[in-house]
Amino acid sequence: MSNKDVSQTTEEKIRSDRKKRERSRTIRSIIIWVVVFALIASGVYLYNFYKANIRLPWQHVAAIQASPEMTAKVELRQYSVTVDISGSVKAYETQEVKFRSSGRITSVLVDEGDRVSKGQLLATMDDSNIKYSIQSTKDDMEAARIDGNASQLKLLQMKLDSQNETLENTKVYANFDGVVTSVGVVENDYFEAGSSAITIIDDSKLKATVEIDEIDMRNIKQGMIANVSSDSVPGETLTARISYIPMVGRYTNSGIGVMDVQIVFDDFPKEFRPGFSFEGVINVEEPLSMLLVPQNAVNTTRGQSTVQKKLADGSIETVTIKAKYLGEGFYQVLTGDLADGDTVIVQTSNDYYGMMSGGMMVPAEMGMSSPDEMR
Repeated sequence: MSNKDVSQTTEEKIRSDRKKRERSRTIRSIIIWVVVFALIASGVYLYNFYKANIRLPWQHVAAIQASPEMTAKVELRQYSVTVDISGSVKAYETQEVKFRSSGRITSVLVDEGDRVSKGQLLATMDDSNIKYSIQSTKDDMEAARIDGNASQLKLLQMKLDSQNETLENTKVYANFDGVVTSVGVVENDYFEAGSSAITIIDDSKLKATVEIDEIDMRNIKQGMIANVSSDSVPGETLTARISYIPMVGRYTNSGIGVMDVQIVFDDFPKEFRPGFSFEGVINVEEPLSMLLVPQNAVNTTRGQSTVQKKLADGSIETVTIKAKYLGEGFYQVLTGDLADGDTVIVQTSNDYYGMMSGGMMVPAEMGMSSPDEMR
């Protein structure tokens, strides 16, 4: 190959390499510009999107003020911790009067509805046979004394004591002051021992057993007050007290542990009678006053919470608060320059506009649920 051919080949290679480098630089430049334009376009898009949706931090408050204004009232509400109860009442005491001997009824001294006093004789049974036996035993005892038979006399005394007890069993008495609710015996009828002859109740008080689950029992103490209502006395609130808490609970078919707690009604209207139903609550804590604001009125940034308070002249003041979230869309205000009746601005979002009657917000005014309702 001549020198001329070699020279031409070398020049062609140099030109080819130069073109490749230039083409590579052009491609890199195009890629860089495409990336730059893509970033710019994305930035513009995100900026417009965030601006349209009030998402830029430095425009947040201004956007709220510029949007259709929605406000809520700060409200002071009473909060009580309560335990729901229900059941039916029964007489404070019930006596099923029974004869412990069998025999013919000789007298019935009360009727259904009669008032009786403690110790009052209610009915008697034929006692002629046992009286005869008692007299016979007394005669035997006298003979034993004459004979000086001390051991026989002792045995006869034991027999007489038993017979006197049997004689006493031919009479039945009221164990407490109360009212007769049923009479199941008639004079001259034969009566079997152990059957209920007469029923007496102490209706000076009423009691009920209410079921309280194991979670609520930690708050329950003897002497606590329950406020209940009954269909038998519409519109009235009845008061009961916890009189007895058992030592042991029980396991239900629902898979929870419960206590059968007894409550007593010391004072009640006459229309509220044994067997009637009731429902109500046990107040386990004194009512607490809580200052509440809606969740969407509270802005929290870096651990600091603020609200926008609307003043009387229409201006807006940023108020720093300490607040505790209670659930159900409410905060409790712990500290901060807020008072009952103050107006606060709430954030407006598509979701929040949807919270009407089922939620809690309407333009300009807000209906708030009390903590009792939130439970």
